[in-house]
Amino acid sequence: MFKQLTIYQLADGLTTTLEQAEAALAAQPFTPCGPTQTLSVGWVAPRGLPHAPLVEAVAGHWLMRFRIETKRVPATVLRQELQERCARIQAEEGRTPGRREQRELKDAIEQELLPLAFPASADVQVWLDRTQGRLALDTTVARRIDLVTSALTESLSGLRLQPLQTALTPATAMAGWLAADATDWPPHFAPGREVELKGDGDRPAVVRFTRHVLDREDMQRHLAQGKRPTRLALDWEGRVQFVLTDTLQLRRLAFDDGVFTAQGQADDGGFDADAAIATGELGALLTDLIQALGGLAPTPP
Repeated sequence: MFKQLTIYQLADGLTTTLEQAEAALAAQPFTPCGPTQTLSVGWVAPRGLPHAPLVEAVAGHWLMRFRIETKRVPATVLRQELQERCARIQAEEGRTPGRREQRELKDAIEQELLPLAFPASADVQVWLDRTQGRLALDTTVARRIDLVTSALTESLSGLRLQPLQTALTPATAMAGWLAADATDWPPHFAPGREVELKGDGDRPAVVRFTRHVLDREDMQRHLAQGKRPTRLALDWEGRVQFVLTDTLQLRRLAFDDGVFTAQGQADDGGFDADAAIATGELGALLTDLIQALGGLAPTPP
């Protein structure tokens, strides 16, 4: 259900009711791109069924899904067609189009070919934990994050988001963990077999270990050279594995096989059970991770 997480805190308590949220999202439903439209966004049912709610409340959590559809003409096709038209103008009129005319020709070609382009869509799962005052997006792509957060703050009255901030930066915390003895790692977490360390400067040295036991002395040597961890694979309670980044994003989330085996299968194929288990596990993981990073950063006065 979730493959990665970008996490926000709610700046204020959200007073919107479930019914109000449903009505607000229904005012921005997804519709496919028109013939010459390059981007279309909107809300779809997270359960994936026609006419299902746009906001699902499961085990006290709200789940939503935002769809982003794009259409574009491949750059190689645009370039080839532009070259052919410029060559035609040269042959018929004895002149070479200037830069401005070429830009205008390129725009005209794109509008002509867009109706023939195939759309590509991506869905972003949105998870709102009102109890903990957290909102998480199942994406780490900046453009998608901007589109979803803009739509959310526009739809849900009074919603204000701020990136999750902890007392220790992830880079500082990860450096401390890598330099520490195994017995000094934070509770609930164990190192995985992947790390990326990066130096300073315009062309920094980068060291990556993949599928490799993270030897303490190796890590200490790289840290002493001024490198800082930007990614670190972690294991939480033997139940969830993920990669923590220096921007406090969780990537490559993977649940242990045993996490979902005890779930009951609901009539809809298990959506409610999967959602309850996933949000329950990830909610506890985030709480432990924030604690391992020194707790939430103090709110500025």
